[in-house]
Amino acid sequence: MTSLTPVDGRGARAVVVKVGSSTVTTASGQVDVDVVGRLSGEVAKLTADGHRVVVVTSGAIACGWAALGRTGGRPSDPAVLQAVSAVGQQRLMRAWQDGLGAEGLLAGQVLLAPLDFGHRRQYLHARSTLQHLFGLGVVPVVNENDAVADEEIRFGDNDRLAALVAHLVRADLLILLTDTPGLLSADPRLGDGGSLIEEVIEIDQHLMELAGGPGSVGSGGMASKLAAARMASRSGVTTVIADGRRPGVLAAALEGVPGLGTVCRPSAERMPARKLWIAYALGSSGLLVVDDGARSALVEHGRSLLAAGVVECRGRFEPNDAVEVAGTDGVVFAKGLVRYSSERAPEWVGRRSEALPEDLSAVAMHRDDLVVLR
Repeated sequence: MTSLTPVDGRGARAVVVKVGSSTVTTASGQVDVDVVGRLSGEVAKLTADGHRVVVVTSGAIACGWAALGRTGGRPSDPAVLQAVSAVGQQRLMRAWQDGLGAEGLLAGQVLLAPLDFGHRRQYLHARSTLQHLFGLGVVPVVNENDAVADEEIRFGDNDRLAALVAHLVRADLLILLTDTPGLLSADPRLGDGGSLIEEVIEIDQHLMELAGGPGSVGSGGMASKLAAARMASRSGVTTVIADGRRPGVLAAALEGVPGLGTVCRPSAERMPARKLWIAYALGSSGLLVVDDGARSALVEHGRSLLAAGVVECRGRFEPNDAVEVAGTDGVVFAKGLVRYSSERAPEWVGRRSEALPEDLSAVAMHRDDLVVLR
C-alpha cells in the first residue's frame, strides 16, 4: 500500500475526531481522565493552528454502567440504556470540560438525535449551531442523545454519527480513534498474524466481511468504522482509523504520517449535499421491490422510478418519506423520497401511467430524490 498523502497543513481544516468507548474508558468502565487529558491537549494544538475541531465522544453508557456499580457486559434493554446513559453522560462531559479547560478551551455539549438529521430544517439548524460554536472559539463535544432517542441507541452508533457530523460541518478529515492500529488483514480477536492495511481506495464487501462484527465495549466495531468511512468518502472526506492511545495521533493524522493507521480515500464520485442527506441522514420507512427493468433504469441510466416498475410495497410510509429500493433478489441498491403513500399501494404498484388515478403521476420516485447506494 502507498503511504498516507499528507493533508495540506498550510490552511485551516475542519476535523471531526471520534473517540470510541474502548479508548475513552478504562477496563472498569470509568472515564480514562489521562486519555481525555492527552487528547484535549492534542485538540488544543490543532485549534491553536487554526483548525476547527469537533469531538464526537462515546462512553456515556459504559460510564453510567460503572457508576451504578454494575459489572459485565452492557445492558441490551433500550429503556435501561436510556437511564444508564443519563447517568454516564454528565460524567463523560465533565471529563472533557476539565480536559479542554486545562488547555484554556471551552467545551460545548451538543447532543444529537436522528430527528436532527432527518428533517432539513433541523439539519441546517444543527449546522448553524456548530458554526456558531466555532465562531465563539468553543470546541463542540458531540454525543448521541441516548437518554431520549431510543432509535439512536437501537440502530445508531457514534461512528455513523461522526460521519454525519463530518458532512454537516463540511469536514476535510474524519479521525476514528479505536483500540486497534487500524484495519487489519485478519481479525485480532481470532489470533495474531494480521497486518495493518494502510490505505483503502474503495470499501467493498470483502473489506466489510474482513472487518467482522461489533466490538466488545461500545456498540460499534471495525465494520461500523468502515461503514462510516464509506459514508464520509461519498461526501469527499478522508477518514483515518487509528489507535486512540497513541500519543500525537491527531497531529500525525492531519500530517499524513505513514503507518499511523488506515486511511480511507474520498470517492471520485461525490454526492451532492441533498443526496447525502437522503442516503445517510434519513431513516427508512419502507421498501419498494422493483423489477429488473426498473433496476437497470435506475442504476445504469440514472432515471426516475416509475410506478410500473414496482412489484411490491412493504412497510408504512407517506409521500416524501425515505424508502429503500431493492431488486427481486431482495438486495437493497437505492434509497429515495417516495411520492405516494403505502396506504394507496393497490392504486399505483405496477401500474402504467394510463391506469393511475388522476392525482398520481407516473413517477413514484424522482431521480433528483433518489440515490443509488451500490
